[in-house]
Amino acid sequence: MTPVPRRVEKPWGHEEIWAETPRYVGKLLVVRAGHRLSLQHHEKKDESLRVLHGEVRVWHGTAPEQLSVEILCPGAVLHLPPGTIHRFEALTDVELIEVSTPELDDVVRHADDYGRAAPSSPPRP
Repeated sequence: MTPVPRRVEKPWGHEEIWAETPRYVGKLLVVRAGHRLSLQHHEKKDESLRVLHGEVRVWHGTAPEQLSVEILCPGAVLHLPPGTIHRFEALTDVELIEVSTPELDDVVRHADDYGRAAPSSPPRP
């Protein structure tokens, strides 16, 4: 197991993994205003998030063409079961707490602003 806490730089900001066990992972996600995470889903990873600071726009649903959109403010909580397509966009600088199952590499990207997705015609929410 990799030591914690540890900081992982991302093109949209960074994450700090503050807990990692065989059963769960805890992260602090820091997203800079105007940046978005990938439109993605997880095959196995089950995650719950809580907004600590800032405002974030979230797209989520079961199909890329049928996503709900909502704005989350401090205190808001969101559960994303496996298979849920989702994306976060920071409307202001944002801090999110994420608690999830331990499958950190379980990311299927549908679209990405930083060239990390591979589909031929990605949807663009």
